[in-house]
Amino acid sequence: MEVELKNISKTIHKTPILHDINLKFHSGAIYGLKGKNGCGKTMLMRTICGLMIPSAGTVSINGKVLMKDIEFPESIGALIENPAFLPQYTGYKNLCMLASLRSDIDKEAVAEAMRRVQLDPEDKRVYRKYSLGMKQKLGIANAIMGEPDIIVLDEPINALDEASVEQVKKVLVDLRERDHLIIIACHDREELEYLSDEIIEIKDGTVVCKQKEGVA
Repeated sequence: MEVELKNISKTIHKTPILHDINLKFHSGAIYGLKGKNGCGKTMLMRTICGLMIPSAGTVSINGKVLMKDIEFPESIGALIENPAFLPQYTGYKNLCMLASLRSDIDKEAVAEAMRRVQLDPEDKRVYRKYSLGMKQKLGIANAIMGEPDIIVLDEPINALDEASVEQVKKVLVDLRERDHLIIIACHDREELEYLSDEIIEIKDGTVVCKQKEGVA
């Protein structure tokens, strides 16, 4: 699996958000995006997921150009900003409804994704009664269920306690070892350095540094 960004730029209301970004991402690695709020990390993630059309440049997934050859990446899971779950249903019901849109995710895969982030698929609490940490875990479970080839996570450890952070780290390392391509943004510098094989620093919508890190 390879994701390639060529000369990606994005301008909104005459304000440049991303400028001439060229990057390649490969399977079996975790890529960390580093930068201050508003630097363009989330916009870059949305562009990779096919949720934002660049003003210039192309995103290719295994040679297929988004918005030309394919509308969206064929196998991707994402947690970007606040996921839209229905408050009146349980976490399990929410994920089952989302999984029903895809033919490759059955109910057991939904339950397994929840268990991997330490959520109980049999919990009868509805989503509106979830704590912030539980809501974050459900967003991660949604991104990893069915084990998509590409996993994009924006601030995945926000609102998580220490034990939950450790569990999410284990899940991500396991997915990397099984040859998935993972892109994360994280404000916690130590956690980003621990998880990432390569850190990409973004400033004012431009890649300013790429740094290889040690593998966890």
